[in-house]
Amino acid sequence: MLAGLGRWAARRRVPVLVAWVLVTLAGAMFGGAVFDRTQPVGSLRSTTESAVAQARIDEMSADGEVIVAVLAGRQFNATDLIDNASRVMFDIRAIPGVAEVTDSYTTGAYRVSDDSQKSLVTVKLRPELSKKDALAVADQVAAALRRVEVPELLLGGKLLAERRFGEQAIADAAFGESLALAVLVVVLVVLLGGLAAGSLPLAAALATIAGTLLALTALAGVTPVSEYAVNVVTLLGIGLAVDYSLLIVARFRDERAADRDAPVPELLARTVATAGSAVVVSGLAVGVTLAGLAVFGDPLLAAMAMGGALVVVLATAAGLTLIPALIAVAHQHIPQPGARTWVWRRDRRRGPGVLAGLAAFAQRWPAGVAFGVTAGLLLLSLPVLHLDLGNSDARSLPAGSQERQVAEIVEREFASSNIQPITLVIQAEADGAAVSALLAELNELSGVKDVDRRADLPPGVTIVDVIPRQQTSSERAQQLVRDIRAMNSPVPVLVAGSAAELVDAKDATAGLLPTALLVVIVATALLLFVLTGSVVVPVKALIMNILTLTATLGVMVAIFQWGWASSLLGFDSWGALDLTTPLLLSVFIFGLSMDYEVFLLARIKEEWERRGPGDHQANNRAVLAGIVATGPVVTGGALSIGVVFLGFALGELVAVKEIGVGMAVAVLLDVTVVRGLLLPAVMALLGRRNWWPGTPLATTLPAEVRPARQPHNERTRSSSR
Repeated sequence: MLAGLGRWAARRRVPVLVAWVLVTLAGAMFGGAVFDRTQPVGSLRSTTESAVAQARIDEMSADGEVIVAVLAGRQFNATDLIDNASRVMFDIRAIPGVAEVTDSYTTGAYRVSDDSQKSLVTVKLRPELSKKDALAVADQVAAALRRVEVPELLLGGKLLAERRFGEQAIADAAFGESLALAVLVVVLVVLLGGLAAGSLPLAAALATIAGTLLALTALAGVTPVSEYAVNVVTLLGIGLAVDYSLLIVARFRDERAADRDAPVPELLARTVATAGSAVVVSGLAVGVTLAGLAVFGDPLLAAMAMGGALVVVLATAAGLTLIPALIAVAHQHIPQPGARTWVWRRDRRRGPGVLAGLAAFAQRWPAGVAFGVTAGLLLLSLPVLHLDLGNSDARSLPAGSQERQVAEIVEREFASSNIQPITLVIQAEADGAAVSALLAELNELSGVKDVDRRADLPPGVTIVDVIPRQQTSSERAQQLVRDIRAMNSPVPVLVAGSAAELVDAKDATAGLLPTALLVVIVATALLLFVLTGSVVVPVKALIMNILTLTATLGVMVAIFQWGWASSLLGFDSWGALDLTTPLLLSVFIFGLSMDYEVFLLARIKEEWERRGPGDHQANNRAVLAGIVATGPVVTGGALSIGVVFLGFALGELVAVKEIGVGMAVAVLLDVTVVRGLLLPAVMALLGRRNWWPGTPLATTLPAEVRPARQPHNERTRSSSR
């Protein structure tokens, strides 16, 4: 079937190219609308306790959005400042949509820093305002606050931080993609030896991005999609499209070198029948890992899973149809490796390639290499034992943004007057004995500063705000949530608040992670079994992927949680990783690691079958030949996708930077250490046992699409360049 698809794409290249051009143009024209339709997406399912409790609270006494302002740079009690600020505060109260103003000039609140150089103002908006209307009122409040005669005015709060996050996400995406694509052009031209050849993977990447943005625009009409999801999904799309394109182009060059007299449609039939099967299996493997995100069921990850599935389908389709059609048009401009071109000015026929050189070394010393690499990866994994997760909120914004500065000033200098409460919804009358006993018990809990009971509630319900002594993000506040839930209350109690949401998010992740991993591991193992007919190979591949993942997460803890090299990467560590980062990295790393694993194993298996089962050395020769043939594709793909990830690592949002840096580290470790050293070392140790039970389920290529055989030394030499 794949051979027929390759032949069809070559013979019907004009309709195929027209279809993809239409998709690209539609994506360019309408796909950008996704950024206008994105919205902040929470990371909690609606069925969690804190979400249920918050919904009940909103029904009875919903809170509006809050604008937080810091007035800084002047002595708080200067006579003219008191008069000026008081007039402004009364003007703000008169703005339609403002519900309440709390300040140190016109209310009894005293929110002044120890040095009297900063004062805190909070403006609560009416709860019935829509998000759009609330932002409009917030802009009016900001304009009024700017009339306060202070050297520095900083504006923040959740509402403004979310808007800033969205704007920064769009800016980071534009910067990251533009930089990545610009550098990618140079990398691909050098790798493939010419502008025309280098443009093929780039065309596939652009078509995949445009199609993905178009699909996400439609998806945003059905389910909430965040700006963060758009960034991450487009990043994945570029990487997959380039990887698949390089594999198809490289295999076409091999087939053409093996049979120079064959017509192009037949060469493309052989190309898609061989490399195309690896693309299909890889696409399925990446799709399965993305399906693991859907297991968690929260809106943010669900949107990423759906968007990721779309991008995998588009990247796979581009690799199987668009690239063969482009090759059919431009095949004369695709040079053979080693041919002299304006890019390759000297003979490139020397040397086996980096990956092949590493593999040859690993096969000479398999036990030592396997032990040393495994020990090194485990050492890099040790920081994972100290992993701390949190909701990054305003702290993921650039260090110079007002919204982040306000959050940090409030936490540092106004913490005692601005700690978010842990809110309890109690199904009982406020004046009942059960509630009184519960309140007394709450006051005795360690870490409780105060307990306030809300008024004006419907009968039969009591809402209590428990003020912790430490900030929401602290471990002590989270432990207080667990202590409250562990109390033996005679009446039903639900716990809400920021600390409770963080606890629920962590617990949900820990509870569902085994199920998600099981889905991913079982499905990918089955795919590799179908590809290779071996039970040993899938187990080995899964273990190596897990080592790559844990080592990468260990490096991430050191960089983003402990702050190592933070100044070099241009960010300030806030002492934790974003809650979604390990999940997303797990999925993307597992998917891309499987991507390279499939590329290598498909060719290694082909070499093994071509030689026929033999002794231990036959296995080693098959492994080395497969790595020599596919190594340039893997290293080229890794270099290209590394450029893409580093483009996003240069963005300003810490959450996006975490993904960019994490994926760049993972690709570096996976391609050099794991695929270049550990894989050939372990396969050398296992020998023929790699292929047990030895009954391949993968479809054997029909004779009419089998490539012409070359002498082994000639085939190896041409494939290595």
